[in-house]
Amino acid sequence: MSRLATRFDALRASKAPGLVTYVTAGDPTPAVSADVLLAIAAAGADVLEVGVPFSDPIADGPVIQRATERALAAGGNLGVTLDIIAKVRAKIGQPIVLFTYVNPVMRMGTDAFIARAASAGVDGVLMLDLPIEESADLCARLGTQGLDQIFLISPTTSDARLAEAARLGRGFLYVISRLGVTGARDQVSGAAAPLVERIRRVTSLPIAVGFGLSKPEHLAEVAAFADAAVVGSALVTVIGEAGADAPAKAGAFVRWLRGR
Repeated sequence: MSRLATRFDALRASKAPGLVTYVTAGDPTPAVSADVLLAIAAAGADVLEVGVPFSDPIADGPVIQRATERALAAGGNLGVTLDIIAKVRAKIGQPIVLFTYVNPVMRMGTDAFIARAASAGVDGVLMLDLPIEESADLCARLGTQGLDQIFLISPTTSDARLAEAARLGRGFLYVISRLGVTGARDQVSGAAAPLVERIRRVTSLPIAVGFGLSKPEHLAEVAAFADAAVVGSALVTVIGEAGADAPAKAGAFVRWLRGR
């Protein structure tokens, strides 16, 4: 059983709210970024999402775009991201999900990417701009190396595309609670709960809800209808403001989210 399946099974059994954290690899530097992952894992994140810095993002809001710029300036890329994960993997028990766009993977070469990701200890891959309809081959190839392919579901996802994501997806489904780009909001989108209910009708895969979540109250609200909440931009803001103190500040932020 994969680390993702094991973690979500444990969350469901305990009825505990799950927390998925997102950080941009290499922000503010590769060395500090590795320590950030160790800190947030120790602070209680259930799943670590690690974003690959990319020069032309289409789903990321200003906060994550700035983090990507910092990471790129520090020499970050897909290869460096995998090196960071490999460096910390033995010290982290939680699943690690790689967030990337298609371009860096195509540049590295799909076979080389899959081999390096598996070797580094990646558990799941989400390619934000890979259409579901074109993902079956990649799903199969990732599966041969024990890697789960994770899909994004939005309020505008059709029933047909939702069914295909449920059929091909592994690990969990990432539900975008609102349309638009990433970024912290004051309230959980009212569209989130009905969308999760719709997804539950076609799959038993765990569901994590993200986009806009930033505080403990959001996690508590999402826990009422989903398996986990995803916090990204709010955590990335803390890292961006902390500089060299990012590991300590990021760990403290995650503990605050968990009410610890």
